[in-house]
Formats: sequence, structure tokens, C-alpha cells
Amino acid sequence: MGPGRSAERAIAAAEAHGAHNYHPLPVVVASAEGAWMTDVEGRRYLDLLAGYSALNFGHRNRRLIEAAKAQLDRVTLTSRAFHHDRFGAFCSELAELCGMEMVLPMNTGAEAMETAIKTARKWGYRIKGVPDGRARIIAAGNNFHGRTITLISCATDPEARADHGPFTPGFSIVPYGELAAMEAALDAAPEETVAVLLEPIQGEAGVVVPPPGYLAGVRELTRERNVLFIADEIQSGLGRTGTTFACEHEGVVPDVYVLGKALGGGVVPVSAVVSSREVVGVHRPGEHGSTFGGSPLACAIALEVIAMVRTGEFQRRSATLGELLHRELGLLLGRGVEQVRGRGLWAGVDIHPSRGTGRQIAERLMDRRVLVKDTHGATIRIAPPLVIGEEDLEWALDQLRAVLAE
Repeated sequence: MGPGRSAERAIAAAEAHGAHNYHPLPVVVASAEGAWMTDVEGRRYLDLLAGYSALNFGHRNRRLIEAAKAQLDRVTLTSRAFHHDRFGAFCSELAELCGMEMVLPMNTGAEAMETAIKTARKWGYRIKGVPDGRARIIAAGNNFHGRTITLISCATDPEARADHGPFTPGFSIVPYGELAAMEAALDAAPEETVAVLLEPIQGEAGVVVPPPGYLAGVRELTRERNVLFIADEIQSGLGRTGTTFACEHEGVVPDVYVLGKALGGGVVPVSAVVSSREVVGVHRPGEHGSTFGGSPLACAIALEVIAMVRTGEFQRRSATLGELLHRELGLLLGRGVEQVRGRGLWAGVDIHPSRGTGRQIAERLMDRRVLVKDTHGATIRIAPPLVIGEEDLEWALDQLRAVLAE
């Protein structure tokens, strides 16, 4: 079933005037609430992507919308040229949630990742004593940290890198999940290495979970060599995997958390680098900044997100419903599914070629009013809002079973 006339007009306008940096499914959303979205034709769809975890708390979450409306009536932006009355509370509450000391707020996840890299290099020069211009960061293959020039410089995805060089130097890339390779890379230039940058679970790669003990091993290796461990929890953090942070599954506390997406509640972009005073405190006035980063509106919404996360409700929902999700997906192995990965309400599902590509499966699910997104050809990602009901999740899994049986 294709889009109706209203959707066709909207899609045609987007195709005519919007740059083709995405390949969206042919659905045009007009409104949403909770885990459901409604298109311009009035058809309802169950959202199993949640804005790549930006909508962990659902569309138009009442608490977040009320917090935003209240702040809209007061002040939305001051720039960081002046103090405002929400900033201190936001920084202290987020630092406490993370078990850290200081917060450097930005807007998008990519901005926060760039900030983390700048911070690690500055820490290396000012604290570790790395010779100027020699700072080195180790990243993992198949990562996704964003699409700026610097972030694709430490990536391996040929689509992200094509026609964008020359790239930012100073990165070494090792296979994800291979502790021996990480140790060898660390020992290749220990005095110049300032950080290891990892996603605790790789999202864009297909929700790839590292082998047991990998994160703990990296934590030990970096601690022994006076190297920062930077955890990109932009997609995996704030309840997505059944814990506040995905690093918790191995009892790991990194030196730096990079947060985004869900921190803004799906209302505004909010991101942050959270670390110790020694690390984030290397920045001095004028050396880094953001006009909108840490704005009153952003802080008001993020403060409500932090309060919601502190209840533990969303972590528990993700863990409980995640057991259902992975149990039912596991039953599809050999029945159109080749592999299932993930934790909590987050799964990567590799589709057998006989059933179609990931894109084709996503389109067929869309016809059944379920929205997922494909990645890397054969994989679909499932990451519903954490507010999804059990019956709705079971219904969505029924649709997947039906699509695979067609």
C-alpha cells in the first residue's frame, strides 16, 4: 500500500527541495503520542525506532512538554555570555546522575563528540604531557559517532567517508570487541595516546554488543596506561539497554560520558560531555563554546529527563520488555532471521536474503503500520520508545512474523 495523495505531495516537495542525505520510508508523519505516530492521511503507525533513542520517553511526553511550555513563557536563550537560573541545576544534576563532577553542554550528539575529542586532546597536552600536535585517539571499526569531518575521520563506513577527504589525522582504528588488538594499539604509542573512544554497544553497525569482559578489559588497559576511556552513550544511554548507561552491564565507569538524543527528550537537541574536574576542567574561557548549548530551554527539558531517569521506571521497562523482545526474536532464528543482537529494548535483526533486504522488510512492515529502519543492507533495527505497551510490542512482533512468512 503506497502513500496517499497528501503524502505524495509532501514527499514530492521534500524530494524537490531537500538535500538527499537520508533515504526515508514513504510515510509522512503529522502527529504523534507515546509510541504511536499518525500520518497526513490519518493512518496510525507503531514507532519502533524512537528517533534513534532520542524519543526514549515517547512522543510528546506529558512531563517534558509541560516543562518546555513553562520555560517558553520565561526565557529560551541567553547565550553563554550570561548566566541563567537553570544552568547550574542542570550541570549539578547531570553530573550527579553520571557520578561525575563537571558538565560541558552542547546541542547535537556530533557536537558533543567533537567536544569530547577536543577535551581529550587538551587534557593530553596540559595534563598528561603529550608533545604538541602528537595526541592520538584509538577508535573502533564500524563505529558511528556522527558525520562531521573529524568524526568520519575515525570511522570505517565507506558511505560516510566517500568524497569527504582529506581527513583529520590523529586516529588509530582497531576492530571492535577485540581486546588484544586494543592492547596492541595502546602499546604502540602509549605516551602519545590520550583516549580510547568506544560505543558500549554499536548502534548504527546493527546493535552490536561486544564480547563479555571487553569493556571491563578496555577500562583496565586505559587505567594502567593513563589514557582516557570515552564512552559514547548517545544512543545507548539513559535507559535504552535496561540500565541508565550501557557501560553498567560490565560494571564499568568510563572517564568521560558523551550523552545526547534522549537527554533532550525528543523535544530539543541537548547533548553533553560529562567527566571529572581534571578532564573537563582543562577548558578555559574562550577556548570552546556554543550559543545554544546549555540554553534555558534545553536545561529545563533535560532537568525533567534526569528526574524521570532517576525513578528507574524506564530502565525497568526496558529490561522487562527487552526480555520479551529478545525471546520472541530468538524464536525467529532460522525462520527468516539469521542473527539477533542487542540489550534491553534495542535489537539488531539480520534478515536472511531469501526474505528480502532490510529496506524491503522495513517497507513491508510499514504497510502493516509498523515503522523500523534498515542499516547495512540486511539488518533492521528495533528500538521502540521505552513507554511502549506490552500488547503493542507483541502486536509489532506478530507483524514481523507475518512479513517473514510472506
